Amino acid sequence: MSNQNAPMDPSTMSRRKQFAETWKMTRRSDPAVLWLVLASLLLGGALGFVLFTVLPGGGAIGLAMSVVGALLFGVLAAMIVFGRRAQKAAYTQMEGQPGAAAAALRMLRRGWKTDPVIAFTKQQDIVHRVVGPPGIVLIGEGNPNRLRQLLLSERKKHERVATETPIHEIVCGNGEGQVPLPKLVRHVQKLGRAVKPAELTDVLNRLKALDANRSNIPLPKGPVPTSMKGMRGNLRGR
Repeated sequence: MSNQNAPMDPSTMSRRKQFAETWKMTRRSDPAVLWLVLASLLLGGALGFVLFTVLPGGGAIGLAMSVVGALLFGVLAAMIVFGRRAQKAAYTQMEGQPGAAAAALRMLRRGWKTDPVIAFTKQQDIVHRVVGPPGIVLIGEGNPNRLRQLLLSERKKHERVATETPIHEIVCGNGEGQVPLPKLVRHVQKLGRAVKPAELTDVLNRLKALDANRSNIPLPKGPVPTSMKGMRGNLRGR
């Protein structure tokens, strides 16, 4: 018998359904989001109306343009506010859960290859991998002391198959020297551009040989929101 309460896969949802699920999740974590979105809609609409009113023209056409400007500015302001509050709510829901970093890394755009849980310990310390313009990025989440040895082991494995590719190590967390979950994606994107797009194919092919020797590692189970992938389209373009 199928589980009726199991969360839906965002990739199977329509855009409207994804938006509805994102709204519900945000309201649960941030009850004030409704009033903030309404306030931004009104303020943005007022600003748009004033700006379009001072443009040359008058009469019915000028009034119509002012109304259109109010709608455009109001909706844009509301979507920006909602996007930011929804992203904050998603990170709040994920933080502290096994696999949270992997869920956050799904927000990376094209040109990045994310491989969740390439290594782990019995205590659920996890290492994920991202390949992109900076090279190879190993992201650990869990106990920093155990992660130090796990990351070192993974670095050595990757250096053997990708000798000329820069390798970066990140520990996701709120401790000293760690990168908080809400800042993880931005931190990875700011690591620089050391690998050209044409070179990424060769790096990925080299890593396939490394991964072929690994056993299948399941992502640790936990209440990590599956809506993060569906939210990616909703939260972009801010």
